[in-house]
Amino acid sequence: MDNLKKLRIVAIVEGISMLVILFVTMPLKYMYNNPMPNKFSGIIHGFLFMTYLYYVYTCNLTQKWDKKTLVILVLASILPFGPFIIDKKYLKH
Repeated sequence: MDNLKKLRIVAIVEGISMLVILFVTMPLKYMYNNPMPNKFSGIIHGFLFMTYLYYVYTCNLTQKWDKKTLVILVLASILPFGPFIIDKKYLKH
């Protein structure tokens, strides 16, 4: 499997983990005073975030994206729904 396919998979999984944190574990933490799910999912999301950035970097070496595309790909990792948008617009070939 090439790195671009791995990046697409990691982007989708990272995006899902971000949405789980925003819409499931954050309400549990603040509405029900239960921070444990947030700690667990935060560790997983952090690992996926770093993995996503790693694959953006490695794919950039072979894809030779321009600076604008590279900035968009990095910013997408911190925006809700960002990984889904870049998958459709930039990563799908």
